[in-house]
Amino acid sequence: MNWTLALPEIVLAVIGLAILIIGVLLKRDAVTTCTMLTIGGFVVAFMLVLNGGQGTGFNGQFIADGFSSYSKLLILAGASLAAILSIDFNHKQGIERFEFPVVMLLAVVGMMVMVSASNLMTLYLGLELQSLSLYVLAAFARDDLRSSEAGLKYFVLGGLASGLLLYGISLVYGFSGTMDFAKLASVLTNPLSASPGVIVGMVFVLVGLAFKVSAVPFHMWTPDVYEGAPTSVTVFFATAPKVAAMSLLMRVMCGPFGHLLAAWQSLIVIVSIASMVLGAFAAIGQSNIKRLMAYSSIANMGYALAGLAIGNADGVRGVLVYMTIYVFVAAGTFACIIAMRRQGRAVEQISDLAGLSTHDPLLAGLLSIFMFSMAGIPLLAGFFGKLYVFLAVVNAGLWTLAIVGVLSSVVGAYYYIRIIKVMYFDAPSPAFDARAPSLSFVAAVTGLFTLLFFVFPAPVVDAANVAAQAIFK
Repeated sequence: MNWTLALPEIVLAVIGLAILIIGVLLKRDAVTTCTMLTIGGFVVAFMLVLNGGQGTGFNGQFIADGFSSYSKLLILAGASLAAILSIDFNHKQGIERFEFPVVMLLAVVGMMVMVSASNLMTLYLGLELQSLSLYVLAAFARDDLRSSEAGLKYFVLGGLASGLLLYGISLVYGFSGTMDFAKLASVLTNPLSASPGVIVGMVFVLVGLAFKVSAVPFHMWTPDVYEGAPTSVTVFFATAPKVAAMSLLMRVMCGPFGHLLAAWQSLIVIVSIASMVLGAFAAIGQSNIKRLMAYSSIANMGYALAGLAIGNADGVRGVLVYMTIYVFVAAGTFACIIAMRRQGRAVEQISDLAGLSTHDPLLAGLLSIFMFSMAGIPLLAGFFGKLYVFLAVVNAGLWTLAIVGVLSSVVGAYYYIRIIKVMYFDAPSPAFDARAPSLSFVAAVTGLFTLLFFVFPAPVVDAANVAAQAIFK
């Protein structure tokens, strides 16, 4: 049993327990210390993943390969950005408690287990560790009715999705006799001999995972949870968990169920098209910027699913590049949203951005970069994310998916550009409060990544290509 392959997860879990003890001993004075220790834990795990070995451990239930390493690095990067943004926001909202970074850290451990799962049981354990942590975070502002409602909605619907997933796993196990990914792949080598029960189980597994990425029609929780949860939690929801769930989807559908592509491809195509169209049109009428970002995330997951629908290495590479860019653009956007604070109170309406370029041209410029990037304007990072996905889709001959994706991008550009119009052309609202250095740091780093990605796309694309090839070995 090669337990060293899981060293990043083990070390991170131990660090989490140590931080919990430190928090209990230091009480309220421990919040910033615990947050910085958590970010330090993410850095340590990042280095361990970079220098870790490859192979299978725990009797074939855990796999470390190029794909899991890439996904873990991206999860840790997204979680670190979210943790940095939480420091100032939680303090000003009066919800700073040392438990926050600890729960966030435990969620990340669950995500890292998810992307290294090579057995349906490991998959479920990692998913539930992540989910239980996220339920707590969604309701973390317990004195805020909206946050409590968000946590309850997410818990009820998440519990339903977990039940469907578990039912699917039981069907797959019952009709195939194994939960191991490699053995499942060998059992399902001949699609014609696959049991109908396995096909039905696979669909239930797909439904459970589609809920986690907010894909239509399992998206109903997303707008309410994004709006109701504290913004420091929303930025976390928008980054690391999305990467983990999408990576798990790719691992499961292209690995054990890869030979059943003909059975699940049409399902993914329908879900992708529905997500892109609903995300594009439903966001148009939104006045709350967090709610708009929720529908934007649904559309973005639709674009990512388009790459998965191909079921080959090119598609997976496109999805990984897309998710990398999405994490940084989403984190930067939410850094700008957290900076929307007037007279000590957080404001969330798009109209509150009116005339922002007059009072704070730097913040307006950064938010414009992120909005143009999400709209897919050429030379910004978001354009390249969509380019790699749609090129793979076109090469696979899925023209309907590509055409719907491009048209929905055009529709989506309307509400992104509307935010820029409000900032630069509407009559100025009162200025926002001075923002914390942590917000400026995250916005600047992600803004530079978004703006200059076209100069150095090769490292990301090459690493994504190596990761994609690992699934199809």
